[in-house]
Amino acid sequence: MSFDDKVLEIPATLPMLPVRDIVVFPYMILPLFVGRDASIRSVEDALSKNRLIFLASQKEIAEENPSAESIYTVGTIAMIMRMRKLSDGRVKILIQGVAKGRVKNFVKSSPSFEVEVEKIEEIPVTSPGVEFEAMVRTAKEQIEKIIALGRVLSPDILLVLDDVTDPGRLADLIASNLGIKVQDAQKVLETADHKERLRLVNEILANELEVLQAQSKMRTGTSGGPKDEASKSQREYFLREQMRQIKSELGENDSKSEEMEELREKVMAAGMPAPVETEALKQLHRLERMHPDASEASMVRTYLDWMVDLPWSKKSEDVIDLARAKKILDEDHYDLQKAKDRVLEFLAVRKLKTSIKGPILCFVGPPGVGKTSLGKSIARSMGREYFRIALGGVKDEAEIRGHRRTYVGAMPGKVIQALRQVKHNNPVIVLDEIDKLGSDFRGDPSAAMLEVLDPEQNHSFRDNYLNVDFDLSNALFIATANVLENIPPALRDRMEVIQLSGYTENDKLLITKAHLVDRQIEANGITKENIRFTDEGIQFLISHYTREAGLRNLEREVGGVCRKVAKMVVMGEATFVEVTDKNLPDLLGPPRFLRDEKLQDSQVGVVTGLAWTQAGGEVLLVEALKYKGKGGLVLTGQLGDVMKESAHAAMTYARAHTEELSIPEDFFEKWDIHIHLPAGAIPKDGPSAGVTLSTALLSLMTDTPVRHDIAMTGEVTLQGRVLPVGGIREKCLAALSQGITDVIIPLPNQKDLADIPKEFKEKMNFILVENLDEVFAVAFDRNSKGTKKSGSKGAKKAKGAAAASSAA
Repeated sequence: MSFDDKVLEIPATLPMLPVRDIVVFPYMILPLFVGRDASIRSVEDALSKNRLIFLASQKEIAEENPSAESIYTVGTIAMIMRMRKLSDGRVKILIQGVAKGRVKNFVKSSPSFEVEVEKIEEIPVTSPGVEFEAMVRTAKEQIEKIIALGRVLSPDILLVLDDVTDPGRLADLIASNLGIKVQDAQKVLETADHKERLRLVNEILANELEVLQAQSKMRTGTSGGPKDEASKSQREYFLREQMRQIKSELGENDSKSEEMEELREKVMAAGMPAPVETEALKQLHRLERMHPDASEASMVRTYLDWMVDLPWSKKSEDVIDLARAKKILDEDHYDLQKAKDRVLEFLAVRKLKTSIKGPILCFVGPPGVGKTSLGKSIARSMGREYFRIALGGVKDEAEIRGHRRTYVGAMPGKVIQALRQVKHNNPVIVLDEIDKLGSDFRGDPSAAMLEVLDPEQNHSFRDNYLNVDFDLSNALFIATANVLENIPPALRDRMEVIQLSGYTENDKLLITKAHLVDRQIEANGITKENIRFTDEGIQFLISHYTREAGLRNLEREVGGVCRKVAKMVVMGEATFVEVTDKNLPDLLGPPRFLRDEKLQDSQVGVVTGLAWTQAGGEVLLVEALKYKGKGGLVLTGQLGDVMKESAHAAMTYARAHTEELSIPEDFFEKWDIHIHLPAGAIPKDGPSAGVTLSTALLSLMTDTPVRHDIAMTGEVTLQGRVLPVGGIREKCLAALSQGITDVIIPLPNQKDLADIPKEFKEKMNFILVENLDEVFAVAFDRNSKGTKKSGSKGAKKAKGAAAASSAA
């Protein structure tokens, strides 16, 4: 039974049946099993009308409920010739293709598909010509060869082909019987031009014939010539496929083949660069030929697991919202403005330019100021993954670069491990305590870090274990350190160093109120109804129970107070405690740190100096005393070499300028000098005490008192020039905490006044000096000797807002 599509009237809309794993051609008769509810409704709808239905192939075979987008628009209008319901609920239908059609519009998709269809008219070939005849004969010859090589086709196809003269219909007939892939068959169906369609079918036939000939040669073991590596691997592939099919038919499960195939799919889906993928497939090929119990098999398998798990091309999308990023950074950390600005600058450039290398930052500052936690906040503000690598005490180069696979228990280095764990190739990686890297006979880890932290090299970082290049340029590396000088110069040169200063007492007060108190109240199981910290209590806690630049000990002490209150609440001794400066010693015991009292009067040979330690600024007294001798100099107080040299330089300056400084001529013949810095158990060093030592010496030599309300810092030369020093912010705030508002600093340090908070700067008087004459003019209290001489001989004064403007 057949139908002539020229006389058959095709309605404008038809029910549609999506078919899987097959393309139906016109004039094709075949049975179909229909099991999906929507498809059964389409069949019933067609039978209730004119028995016509539109058959279109799915793009994805596994899709159970296809959408309009996942169905090809070109298909076949078919007639349902017979229908039978099966016991399992499915329906078996026999259909015959009538004509090609194209979907113009999807009328409905639920509960079944109905589409608006237009018929694709076939253009008849009036005079085929020699080229058409040649293509038809080629197709028939190739079909005969394919059947001769053992391909199972319908035995009647050759007889039918002899009767078909239309090239287009011949192409459809071959494509429908050859059992080719859905994509290839759909391409034939959609090709309207007869000549092009027949040419396409001939190409498919040629490819099929070539595969069958190669397979035949594999079976016989003769290839007609020397077997090169390509033919050998192809032979192995075909043999493996045949073994897999045989075992599948026998019901035997080949778990190793399945595992290898799964691993191959993972390698192909990992997004590796071409050289890396080649190496991975090479190792997979080795693994396939190994016995599963071989010792090397587990090593290769572990290597491949690492390769497929790494994020070769997977990266997280940056959240480029500067306002949001600034809000997150400010929420998590107080101050640290330089580091925050650098992150916002990176995000701004990232918004303007998509391809940008990750910066290599190094946060340097005292312990507890928030270097590590700032890295975590940066990751959150950018929407990136975060990972911390602890480098303190690492002495083995393999910790960074990985072990070679020849060693038992070999594994990649910490950087590759971090990338595997975060599953993205652009995380924020914090290299914590990079200044504490060690080295021994196993190598120098800091040398291995050179490649990791060099923006010009880390795009091709080669881990010893992987032995292939990995691109680290997308990652944002943040190193942290306490002492910059401990980092090797070559490594330091590769990083952008950002100095983080310690917190002032006012900073600590604000941070404690905003963060530490709430955190410790929650950690110790009490509520705000049980405890309240007053500002005076927090200030007393900061100044008398901690001495640090950071916040760790301060938070520990706040926690100690909360635990005391928790104990009191549980034991019923109190339900609410207000922490003040008066009752704090009852909770934590006597104060641990007592500040040196400010000098109450001007004295000869006693000068207030300023020092800078990891815990912040300190006020330091320098005492000088003379006794009978012959011009000797004794230095005590556990002074370092640099500070001793400063004292000798000051002594030399005084000897060379005896007349100008009004020093008695016979002073160095009659007197020895002893200089002492109190707190002798604490080591002291650095050049910044040069001004203080010089002032103490001259005060002693001329018997002139030094003002008790002034502090000073600065390095001196033999010529009497005053050179700049570090830690100006911390030193000035330490002086202010002692009630000293007049501070002598070197003129080149004027720029550092911009770092001092405005509210403190307005309370202070900064005296900027260039040489020792200007220091002496300001520092000596000549009024106590009856002289009214005043003035600074050219010393520059900066007071309050004026200092702010000049420093900026």
